[in-house]
Amino acid sequence: NINKYFEQLNSEQIEAVEKLSGPLLVLAGAGTGKTRVLTTRLSHLLFTKQAIPSQIFAVTFTNKAANEMRERVENILGRSVAGWWLGTFHSLAARILRKHAELVNLKNNFTIIDYDDQVRLVKQLLSSENIDEKRWPARSLIAIIQRWKDSCLVPADIEKNIFKGNDFADGESGKIYKLYQERLSNLNACDFGDLLLHVINILKINKDIRKYYQNKFKYILVDEFQDTNTAQYLWLKILSEEHKNICVVGDDDQSIYSWRGAEVKNILNFENDFSKTKTIRLEKNYRS
Repeated sequence: NINKYFEQLNSEQIEAVEKLSGPLLVLAGAGTGKTRVLTTRLSHLLFTKQAIPSQIFAVTFTNKAANEMRERVENILGRSVAGWWLGTFHSLAARILRKHAELVNLKNNFTIIDYDDQVRLVKQLLSSENIDEKRWPARSLIAIIQRWKDSCLVPADIEKNIFKGNDFADGESGKIYKLYQERLSNLNACDFGDLLLHVINILKINKDIRKYYQNKFKYILVDEFQDTNTAQYLWLKILSEEHKNICVVGDDDQSIYSWRGAEVKNILNFENDFSKTKTIRLEKNYRS
C-alpha cells in the first residue's frame, strides 16, 4: 500500500512525489531522503495509472545505486521490476545500442572492452605511429579520449578544432582517437564512453528512432544529477523533449565525480533548459 510510504515522507518530499507533470528539480543533500523520493514517485506514477512500467526511464550512476532503487521499488510495489528501464546510464545505453548497433557500424553482439583492453589497444596504436609510449603514456591518452567522449566530441570534432589534450604527442591525439575508433569498430567492440556517444549519434541522425524513444518514455527520473557529464545530460534532454516530464534529483553542494567529467553546472542549466521548472529543496536530514 503506497499510503504507508507517504506516511514516511515530510511535506517537501510529498510535494516532490506528487508533482508528476513537467520538469522538476529536487535539490537535496546527503541524508535528506533523495532516493526515497525518487522510488516513491516512480511507484506513485504506476499506482495512479499515469504510466505503465515500459514508459518510465529511471537512471542512476552505479550498479549499487541502481540495485538499491530496484529493491526499494519492488518493496513498495510487491512485484519484480525485471526488464524495466531502471538502471545505470551505461546499462540503459547499451540496451538501446544493441537494438540499433548496425547504424554505428557494429553488430548487436558487440563487446564492451574494459580499461586494460583500452590500454593494450592504445599502446599498439602508439607503437604503429612511432610515438614514444614512455614519453606519451597510453593511460594519459585514454583519459583525454574519455574526456572528449564525455563532452560528446567525435574524432571529426577534434580534427576541426583545438581542444584540451591536443598537445599530446605533438598534436597527434586527434589522429589516434580516429584510429582507435576505427579499430574498435573492426573488432565489433566499444568502450564505456562509446555506449552513450553512439546512442546520442543514433538519436541525432535518425529521426524515426529519436521520435520512438521520445514518445516511449513518458516519465524520466534521474538520481545523482550533479554527477552527470555533458553527454549524459544531452541524452536526457533528447529523450525528454516530447513529454518534458523529467525529474532530476541532485546535490548542488557536492560532486564526487567532477574528476570524471561531471558538470555541476548541469544543475544550474536545468532551469534554463527546461522552461517552467519547479524546484523543491529537501532540507530535513534524516541521518544526523
